[in-house]
Amino acid sequence: MRRTGTTRRGALTATGALALGAVLTGCGGGDEAADGGKPAHSGARAAAAKTERTLREKAVRDGALQLARYDLVAEAHPATAAGLAPLRAAVREHGKALAPPRAKGAPKADAPPAAPGPVSADPKAAVKELAADERRRADAYAGALLNAGPELARLLASVAAAAAAHAYLLTELAEETAA
Repeated sequence: MRRTGTTRRGALTATGALALGAVLTGCGGGDEAADGGKPAHSGARAAAAKTERTLREKAVRDGALQLARYDLVAEAHPATAAGLAPLRAAVREHGKALAPPRAKGAPKADAPPAAPGPVSADPKAAVKELAADERRRADAYAGALLNAGPELARLLASVAAAAAAHAYLLTELAEETAA
């Protein structure tokens, strides 16, 4: 015959269920901050968003500076312009891809910085300088991967690989360029 009433097994099951319910309820409300009910992790998200925006803005400035260098070399040495044109176009596209999203009504970004210093009088040396600039840019993007979120890190890795390929192609172009 079955015993009615409270048994030890029933009491332990009920106590466990109540304890589990209390724990789950307590865990659900712990994310709320005292200021306005926003999640406590929103500060970390805001910091990550600011870091991403800073990385993107720096990458866009570096790309704009590299575009200005390509323009200076092409102007100073017109014989190199045809070889530089596809690489320059790729750098411009990288800048568009890396540009941080603008809020509606936000002003456009500042004008690109002026390229530093004069271009070498020797076309071969000027193209080699561009290759060195692309290597530095590839290294900078690779270094930025450590602070980037997953999506931006993938984009930076792609652009770093492209900059490294540009460095290689520019080195080859420099060898083919007549002095």
